[in-house]
Amino acid sequence: MATFTTSDGTELYYKDWGEGQPVVFSHGWPLNADAWDGQARKVAEHGFRAIAHDRRGHGRSGQPWQGNHMDRYADDLAELIEALDLRDAVLVGHSTGGGEVARYIGRHGTARVAKVVLLGAVPPLMLRTEANPEGTPKEVFDGIRAGVAADRSRFYWELSESFYGFNRPGAAVSEGVRRAFWMWSMQAGLKGAYDCVAQFSETDFTEDLGRIDVPTLVAHGDDDQIVPIAASAHRTSQLVKDATLKVYPGAPHGLVGDFEKAFDDDLLNFLRG
Repeated sequence: MATFTTSDGTELYYKDWGEGQPVVFSHGWPLNADAWDGQARKVAEHGFRAIAHDRRGHGRSGQPWQGNHMDRYADDLAELIEALDLRDAVLVGHSTGGGEVARYIGRHGTARVAKVVLLGAVPPLMLRTEANPEGTPKEVFDGIRAGVAADRSRFYWELSESFYGFNRPGAAVSEGVRRAFWMWSMQAGLKGAYDCVAQFSETDFTEDLGRIDVPTLVAHGDDDQIVPIAASAHRTSQLVKDATLKVYPGAPHGLVGDFEKAFDDDLLNFLRG
């Protein structure tokens, strides 16, 4: 099992598949690198090097009491990139991972980065404020914290339904997908998972997005019930200088089936382009 130790002594797990230009995947909350396995395998089979890590507090990585905040997540990503001496990398982030990628660039720049992909990503800001009226009310995130603290097993199982849009009429529900989501989520430590809620919901990435100066694909489903598109992808595509917005009609937050295939095709085309 490949791991490295960060400057604050936290051991982080990562997988490293294939050879070629590096494509670095950052996962969403409360999952881990396995959520990217389909895309990692595909890009590795097409001549790229796929790298995906478990964020601290998640999956097989360490579960420290301290450091469960967006700046440290971004610094962990930077230390992984530097430890593997990755250059000309494509950074791909889903949901919270999109925030991690944006904050990485905000703090560390794009000297090692060739392109960026933000899928269903939380930037620029999820929380509803006077300046962000299309955001999500804080009460929603308070409810997430309460659910995680009280009975995270039940909470994660119920969350999987809206995460993949399985609560929509006519949806092709996959119990296997829901079980995988639950299993990945249960591997996250309670402390890290709880702390991360504030990080993905309350962090303002506006300035970070303004520092992205490489080609960027912003991909989002317009039926995303977790990260609504109006306050996220639509605004992000306006804030990033060289952004291409790709909207998947009817797609949920977690892409499965035809939605996932469409994104995979777009990802490969973007990498090759």
